[in-house]
Amino acid sequence: MPRRKRTSAGTDGLLLVDKPAGISSHDVVAAARRVTGESRIGHGGTLDPFATGLLVLLLGRATRLLQYLHDTPKVYDATVRFGAETDTEDLLGTVVLEAPRPTREALELARPNFVGTISQVPPAYSAKRVDGQRAYALARAGHDVELAPVDIEIAELTLRDFTVDADGKVEQCQMRVRCGSGTYIRSIARDLARACGSAAHLTQLRRTDAGSFRVVDAVTVDQLRAGQGVVRPALDALAGYPQQALTDAELAGVVRGIDVAATIDGPFAALITASVTADLAPILVAFAERRIAESGDRFQPRVVMREASI
Repeated sequence: MPRRKRTSAGTDGLLLVDKPAGISSHDVVAAARRVTGESRIGHGGTLDPFATGLLVLLLGRATRLLQYLHDTPKVYDATVRFGAETDTEDLLGTVVLEAPRPTREALELARPNFVGTISQVPPAYSAKRVDGQRAYALARAGHDVELAPVDIEIAELTLRDFTVDADGKVEQCQMRVRCGSGTYIRSIARDLARACGSAAHLTQLRRTDAGSFRVVDAVTVDQLRAGQGVVRPALDALAGYPQQALTDAELAGVVRGIDVAATIDGPFAALITASVTADLAPILVAFAERRIAESGDRFQPRVVMREASI
């Protein structure tokens, strides 16, 4: 069967969006589809509707690069309100537990226990699956949701900007978390408060970084909807990987999935076109993995970004 050609409306590349509160990550993806005309859009992790910040989107063929993104650690800034825990662990939920507010000293004493590899029970209102259904759907339907704990990585957790009441108890503070994928910041606040005999929920959450990607480089949703969203080259999605330039002869083989001699170090590489002039940027041809062959080290294409006819 002949391979179906892509339509000219398709767009391959990287798009960074600063999501506002009040809309879902899927709303942002839908907006990107409408503006770019590209139906294939993947993301490097969603944000809750109440959260703001960085969404990393890959478009077109670049969606196949998602599994190779260097998008961790992720960095979040959160506002933690003490004294009450909600069922959603954020300001949109119903209060299910009230407890005395903690002291700053108690919080700082408990904080180191939440750095490193720790076990975390995800929130009931999460996208985790339980018997094939989303946990949040079961929770909204009134079912008791019990999720198994998972191991997560917390590289850094800091507390600052404490608001203290007349009795010296902390009403709220700012929390910054640098963590691996699969971490629920809501649940860190929940567990930190519980460790101090208190209760807490988030009133604000913002993702500022994901690996080498920064929210300061992102476009707003309003800019995106106005057609001002800049789709960056797919090569930008592979920041952190070494790059190997291809000769014309090598390029002709790589676009057909043929391996090429490895001339640089590293288990993976971005195979690119050689710049013809100083102002002509290289183009990503393929993402490749090193393999050992009888003829020596080779880079085997895993994701080919250009058509064989080129």
